[in-house]
Amino acid sequence: MSKTRRVASIALAPLAVVGAVAALSGCAAQPEAPLSRAVATFQVVDQTYRVELATPELVEHAQKLLDGEEVAAIPVGTVVRDDASVNEPWTWHIDPATLEFADFTTEVCDGLPEYVEDGTVTSDVYCPWSAKITAIEPLEG
Repeated sequence: MSKTRRVASIALAPLAVVGAVAALSGCAAQPEAPLSRAVATFQVVDQTYRVELATPELVEHAQKLLDGEEVAAIPVGTVVRDDASVNEPWTWHIDPATLEFADFTTEVCDGLPEYVEDGTVTSDVYCPWSAKITAIEPLEG
């Protein structure tokens, strides 16, 4: 290697170190942090309803469903009546502390969101078998 090349290599070496340190210290672009809480929208036949995802684990599970992964897919949770929360225009919501995803459930909690609204689903638990996740959004507020 010629003397000129060696000097150029030595002169550029500190720049490479500065770039590596900047990347490690957070100056470089960072991927977005995963959401710790969010709202998932589910389609049940021709109706939709929304559920708060209260933990990072639920957000991650919902994202896997949205991505088409094979994970438990039936949203199951306790119905809170006379309080829409994130589930407007319905007058009920699922208690976020009770939300789980199941592979199968009993038939008594299955049905359309309107069946929860009008009392046809009399169970305190709602578990629509045909629910398909269609969106995940950050929880506002």
